[in-house]
Amino acid sequence: MTNSESPLKPKQVKKIYTIPGVNLSFTNSEERYIGRDDLILISFKNKSNFAGVFTKSTAASEAVKWCQKIIKNNDIRAIIVNAGNANVFTGKLGKSAINKIISKLSSCLKIFKNQILIAQTGVIGEPLKTHKIVDAISNLTDNLNSNNWESAAKAIMTTDTYPKYSSLCYNFEGSKIHITGIAKGSGMIAPNMATMLAFISTDIKISKPILQKLLEEISEETFNSISVDGDTSTSDSVILSATGMSDNKILKNKKDKHYEKFKDALLKISKDLALQIVRDGEGASKLITIRVSGTKNKIISKKVAFSIANSPLVKTAIAAEDANWGRIIMAIGKTNEIFNQKKLRIYIGKHLITYDGRRNNGYSEKKVSKYMKNNEIEISVEFGSKKNEVTIWTCDLTQKYIDINGKYRS
Repeated sequence: MTNSESPLKPKQVKKIYTIPGVNLSFTNSEERYIGRDDLILISFKNKSNFAGVFTKSTAASEAVKWCQKIIKNNDIRAIIVNAGNANVFTGKLGKSAINKIISKLSSCLKIFKNQILIAQTGVIGEPLKTHKIVDAISNLTDNLNSNNWESAAKAIMTTDTYPKYSSLCYNFEGSKIHITGIAKGSGMIAPNMATMLAFISTDIKISKPILQKLLEEISEETFNSISVDGDTSTSDSVILSATGMSDNKILKNKKDKHYEKFKDALLKISKDLALQIVRDGEGASKLITIRVSGTKNKIISKKVAFSIANSPLVKTAIAAEDANWGRIIMAIGKTNEIFNQKKLRIYIGKHLITYDGRRNNGYSEKKVSKYMKNNEIEISVEFGSKKNEVTIWTCDLTQKYIDINGKYRS
């Protein structure tokens, strides 16, 4: 089914930078979708470094299992991605499909199978029409181009309503560093990670261990800090590549003065992509930012934040523009975390809702109800201080979410 563009779609970058050493192509395999591209290839110069973070689902796809093994290699040369079929819970046929696709691509590109990563997204449990993807691979290898980022972002969409991409360039000590990324995701979005794919590339010279460490840290603050519906997918993958074609001095450790500059830039790209996913949440009409602080540690803060974010009662109240803050209290309480009620401060926007273990004397239902009509809502929960603050992002739950998912396989 075709969905109208999300009303929360943000302004996207006007310029998508090409990454020296990276080429992309796209085609229509018709494995699931007719009349649109659904298959992409990203190729890399030799000796590029790679990092990856993947779903923690115990029902992870064969593609994820393959990537978790291959990502450790030192000379990955390609990523192939298909949309429409996740190739999950398909038994021996699923494993065979991975092997056939990678074998064909290996032959076409004249590289080894263990130099190829694969990602798949879409319907779970349906056998993959492997022959259609295999037959389309020659189209991919014949049409690689460095300018195909946006077209590739479109090709990996499933229930997404717009292609997701981000890009930037900065200078450091005379060296230009470029970072460009694409992502897909709209539903089955919850941390560890979401039903999402993201592919980010840069031309920086950087060691593989630092690249992996950075991706893990940044993913915790971005891709692992979003939720649409609280459901963790089987196929989630974020893959970060560095071609090393910039002329910067190689970044080897955290003490390097270039480290924070690059980390900030990578965080900006990752956050942009993560928020684009939330803004495109299936049926979403409101972006919700939730901040929690004052707990014993950030793990607890995040637990409380996601309890609020994933509550259907909270999400539907916000969708209905109902200032029912009692549902936030409920979501906090069901975490079973012990807290001093008298210290709890809940804000909706700038409006203080609770004080000294009860509703704030200055609370105005009229003012808060007016605020709830905004398409971006902020909820802040403070347990007596600003320590151990975390921020996560989610969206409301509307009737359209049910419509989209009720007809997903139609």
